[in-house]
Order: sequence, then C-alpha cells, then structure tokens
Amino acid sequence: MVNSMSSKSRGVRTAVVAGTAVALMAGLAACQGQSLEDKGGKNNGGGKGEIVVGSAGFTESKVLAEMYSKILNAAGYSARVQTLSNRELYEPALEKGQIDVVPEYASTLAEFLNAKKNGVKAKPVASSDIDKTVAALKKLAGPYGLKVLPSGPATDQNAFAVTKEFAAKHKLKTLSDLGRSGQKITLASGEECETRVFCKPGLESRYGIHIAGLDPKGVGTPQAKQAVKDGTDQMVLTTTTDATLDNFGLVLLQDDKKLQNADNVLPVVNAKSAGDKEIAAALGKLTSTLTTRDLINLNSKVDAQRLKPEDVAQAYLESKGLLKK
Repeated sequence: MVNSMSSKSRGVRTAVVAGTAVALMAGLAACQGQSLEDKGGKNNGGGKGEIVVGSAGFTESKVLAEMYSKILNAAGYSARVQTLSNRELYEPALEKGQIDVVPEYASTLAEFLNAKKNGVKAKPVASSDIDKTVAALKKLAGPYGLKVLPSGPATDQNAFAVTKEFAAKHKLKTLSDLGRSGQKITLASGEECETRVFCKPGLESRYGIHIAGLDPKGVGTPQAKQAVKDGTDQMVLTTTTDATLDNFGLVLLQDDKKLQNADNVLPVVNAKSAGDKEIAAALGKLTSTLTTRDLINLNSKVDAQRLKPEDVAQAYLESKGLLKK
C-alpha cells in the first residue's frame, strides 16, 4: 500500500483524534462529487433508497468503497461513493448520517473511538484477538450511532519485510526466526517506530530481534524498500497489503507471536440510515469472500497497473460471482 498510507497506516498505526468542526466543514467542502448536504431519497433503516458509501483518500479504501457501492446497487439501492481524505473527517460524517457506510479496519477504528471517548492516553482496547477487538469496537461504536458489521479474513496490518536473499541465507520465515538468528538489524521505518510498542520495542521484547538502528525513511515508502534492497538496511516496516514488495525482491516475515493487532476489514454503517439486514447481508457476502491476498492484488492493479478503482472493483466482483457479468 505504498501510495495508500495517508489515513490508515502512515507511521505505525495510531488513532489520533485531530478533527475539529472547522476541519470537518473544510473537508466536506473539498469532497469529490455531490455535497453531503444534498443527500436525499433516504428511508429510515435503509429502505431501498439512496446509500452514500464513504471512502478515505487511499487506494485500498477507494477500491473497497467502489465494491460496496456496486454490491448495494445490485441489491436494489441507489448507492454512490463519497471520498473524504481521512478518518477524522469521514467518521463524524458517518455519525451524522451524511454518509451511510464505510469500509473500516477493526483495531484502527477501535482505538480511534477509544481515544475519542477516553482520551489519547486511554488503555488500548484492540489486540491480536479479532473477536475481542470487534466486541470492544461494537461497545464503543454503539453510543455514536454506529453499527459494526461482521469482519472477514482480509486484514491490513503493520508488517516487516526483508530481501528474499537475506531470508534464504539465514533461513527466515518468521520474526521468531530472525530473533534466533542473532542478526543485527537496521530497520527502515518511521521515526515513531522508536517508541511504538508494535515496532522496535515489541520486536526486541517479544522476538528478541537486535535492532541496531532505525533509518527514518517512512513506512513502506519506495525509499525505505530500496534501502533494504540495496543492503543499506536489513528490514523495512510496511503493511500486509503492500502491492510492490516483489518489485524490490522483498518478502514478509510472519508475525508468528502476534505482535500486531487484528486489523481485519469490516463494514461500519450508520445504524439509523443503513442498519437494516438487507444491507448487512449484501455487504457480508463480500466481507466473507475478500482475502488479504485479494487486497494486495487489487492495490497492485490500481497502484502498479494504473487501472481505475471502479474498474478493478467491477472485475473482482464479477470474478467472484458477486456481480453478474
């Protein structure tokens, strides 16, 4: 997800509640397509009226939103996609019913709402256990008028990659393997990796990996991956749906001790405007079908092959029998 770090995974996953009323209105004014204030034709509980699908400004979110929209249109709704730049803008719009549904990530949204309710220093509620994380998310989302639909197997988490040659030389498949190898590692990452529990501290404490230094080239950026490819660094912090790892000869090491939280993809809807069973059933078919490998391929088609998100979404849904050709 090289070009898709803007709202979900830039830096190590953090939930920062930075939206203000002024920022929200500015963001809404800058959105693509119709104004959110122009939304009409809605029936309470969804009916078969208009559904606005929110999308963040990165590739994966755009493709997911297009798939949601197409599936809901096929189910008899009048659905369209509205792009907002980040969670600080689209989450309040979802609460207000200005948008009706968004593709989300379980742990990231759980910690976002946790910080919103309890402050940025609140005790974390997300974990590597997806069931417990979703339960915590539902508890936080309900008072804001949001309904969390079931999650599926597709996930987008922080991940760590090395070159295929480095992995073969030291017989590495997992992060535990790397810790046992005793290799000194320079990690290409964001500066915040120094203190984030899911980055340098966790790699050292949970896996025993010797992090000799950090190279602050960003999370999954081309520069960071090139540094590992060239041998300047030995490992890079990226994400599980990075679509360009093969281009740099990199391979992910398995997080076998579950350092990362369960950031599975799931739909979140406005409970009043889009909380009916028909919407849940329609979106559920996609959620249960979509895999992490699918996300990687979808991102690649947009970021590497330069195809349009709506075309990529259509082709995927048809290939899985979720839409008629």
